[in-house]
Amino acid sequence: KKYTFSNAVPAKIQDIFKIDENSGEIRTTGELDFEDTQSYDLEIEARDKGIPPLSGHCSVELKVLDM
Repeated sequence: KKYTFSNAVPAKIQDIFKIDENSGEIRTTGELDFEDTQSYDLEIEARDKGIPPLSGHCSVELKVLDM
């Protein structure tokens, strides 16, 4: 399988997070600021290597805590 952000996720958000194409693990690329944004909604797509390829989608909601 290959995991990617859906085209619905703005490029600005995709710059804040990275997704491992093989495992689907999502990580931040830097620090998140609660004062700027309290939560993020990420649409993720998983696509297999079949012919034709099949895909599935899910929504991941990330909440930023004020520490």
